Amino acid sequence: MKEGKILLSQKQLKTYKVINSFIDKSITRQHAAELLGLSTRQITRLKKGILSSGPSSLIHGNTGRKPVHALSDKEKEAVLAIHSSPEFSQANFLHFQEILKDKYDITISYSSLLSILKNAGIQSPQKKKIKNRTHRRKRKPHAGQLIQVDATPFEWFGNGQKFALHGAIDDATGEIVGLYMTQNECLFGYLEMMRQCCLDFGVPQSVYSDNHTIFRSPNTGKLTVEEMISGKSVNLTQFGRAMNDLGIDLIFARTPQAKGRIERLWVTLQSRLPVELAMRGIKTVSEANEFLIQEYRHLFNQKFSVKAESESLFVPLRDGIDIDEILCIKHTRKTDNAGTFAFKNRCFQILDAGFPIIAARKEITVLIHPRYGIRVSYQKRSYDTIRYFKPQRKDSKPKGNKKAETVVTPHLKHSSEAWRKIWWQEDYNQSLKFLYELFFEKQQSAS
Repeated sequence: MKEGKILLSQKQLKTYKVINSFIDKSITRQHAAELLGLSTRQITRLKKGILSSGPSSLIHGNTGRKPVHALSDKEKEAVLAIHSSPEFSQANFLHFQEILKDKYDITISYSSLLSILKNAGIQSPQKKKIKNRTHRRKRKPHAGQLIQVDATPFEWFGNGQKFALHGAIDDATGEIVGLYMTQNECLFGYLEMMRQCCLDFGVPQSVYSDNHTIFRSPNTGKLTVEEMISGKSVNLTQFGRAMNDLGIDLIFARTPQAKGRIERLWVTLQSRLPVELAMRGIKTVSEANEFLIQEYRHLFNQKFSVKAESESLFVPLRDGIDIDEILCIKHTRKTDNAGTFAFKNRCFQILDAGFPIIAARKEITVLIHPRYGIRVSYQKRSYDTIRYFKPQRKDSKPKGNKKAETVVTPHLKHSSEAWRKIWWQEDYNQSLKFLYELFFEKQQSAS
């Protein structure tokens, strides 16, 4: 029997009392088993232990000993020191566990990490999961069969300023096929998102969106019978026209729950992405977009995507197609006798290395995109353009737009010098204002 003072818990004291009563034959074996909620065989084992070793037999042999696999105090302090860094203040515990392994080569179980952080008074910023979930719609069997798209405003840089992240997720695999950030939800963000999808994965069969006017004209479904009989129709939006040119079907969701896969994506990204941006010191929209396209999308898909049930239905882009001449703004105009055309109170001259140039009064398609400026499409051929100026008064001073400069500049793929070459005499801020009105502010229908 062990010597010295033996400290039993209240439960162990109860067991000792009942077994002693059984040893003294005050109660039967069956009665002892019922009192302790144990089997009669276990009562026999406890009796044998008390008779041979006394009360100490009720104490587990490992009581008071530190487990072999337990973390040392030094390791716990290291974990807490890392978590005290400002960039990890909003990291949920599971994400922080992954960061410890990938960045600091510290492998720790989730339960151990939970215990360390909670004992230090640290609570996870991630809300508790909903226990009673609604029925989830089954995934589509084919990758590329359905792409869900949406945008969400959020403080991605932790500076109190919200930016809109545009995203597209494949319904079958859960892969992010496009991510792009702008100052607010806009046409340009969705066009860049779809550009990533088409170039990196292929052209999907259908796109599932909400009823935002970027996707659907507000006049859709509002024509009277008389108007439809007279031949009047509702024009597609610029995004709708681009999807139609690519052969993509647009499906409109009536509720956010209908496109729940991308809504759940936002919950994940709003928890994880700000931490990833802070870890890399990313503070601007242009830096964020480079990281999203070059690195983060791949990391996310590697961790969260699943395998589709059947073969992919993504359609590769046909050779010779310039995706930027589809995912752009298109308008129809007519040339005048001088080979120029007017657009948004501006006059442009069509350039061509050879002659003859486009004849007068011919219908042309004007293409506008920040990647190349303004082009003209005529008989399956693209022409560059240059700003044509009429004589102006010397004392006239064009007004700039500070907001346009702030919003457009981070997404300007064309170099500043190339833009100035197109616009030459016009003030550079005026060209930025022109792009802002087209892509980042007003949503127009294709006409």
